Amino acid sequence: MNNIRPFHLAIPVKELDATRRFYNTVLNCREGRSSEQWVDLDFYGHQLVLHIAHREEEESHNPVDGHEVPVPHFGVVLTMEDWEELAERLKSHNIEFVIEPYIRFKGLPGEQATMFFKDPSGNALEFKAFKDLEQLFAK
Repeated sequence: MNNIRPFHLAIPVKELDATRRFYNTVLNCREGRSSEQWVDLDFYGHQLVLHIAHREEEESHNPVDGHEVPVPHFGVVLTMEDWEELAERLKSHNIEFVIEPYIRFKGLPGEQATMFFKDPSGNALEFKAFKDLEQLFAK
């Protein structure tokens, strides 16, 4: 994991201004270039581009740990401290969780904290933190 590079992800949004405010205000993403149709964001060191899209994507779910995980979804892996801080910030902004913050695989390889929520355009996000980041791909 020494050579991690930023990724680029473009996602469709229904309403650019509200979604932009959510990422700026709630998730503290710094804004880069933009136009009336798109905006670049610093999404935890990665480039996230919000693009106005007029077609509807169908969401499905997969059962995981008794939860219905939304597919598709995206997110980042944070430190445990940053994850806990984000969970509290989301609660203070009254964000509705798809899956409330909880710990998976407690005491097992890959122990992790996870939570799911949606942005104002309905894109599902998952934020994780690992007790030991070296266990990111542990079986």
